[in-house]
Amino acid sequence: MIKGLDPVIHAPKRLAAMAVLANAPTASFRFLKDFLEVSDSDLSKHMSALEAAGYVSAAKDGRGRGATTTYKLTRAGQKAYAAHRDALRALLDGPL
Repeated sequence: MIKGLDPVIHAPKRLAAMAVLANAPTASFRFLKDFLEVSDSDLSKHMSALEAAGYVSAAKDGRGRGATTTYKLTRAGQKAYAAHRDALRALLDGPL
């Protein structure tokens, strides 16, 4: 593995979700689904991986079909995302 790249974040859809959450206080499941152009199950899988890593927290409002899930970047997620971005920059800007 290349030093500093986080395999949990590096998956393209997870990286995009982290980028959204790094630039907004919260984001709803529906917003992320539409923005990333993914299915419910695909987004759920990726957000569950980020939540299991402690990078995002989820809050549910309501029950059943009318329920809304909102995600927020955790402090650990903010640090991990910043470190991942720095590692990507170093890789892209470094000598070949």
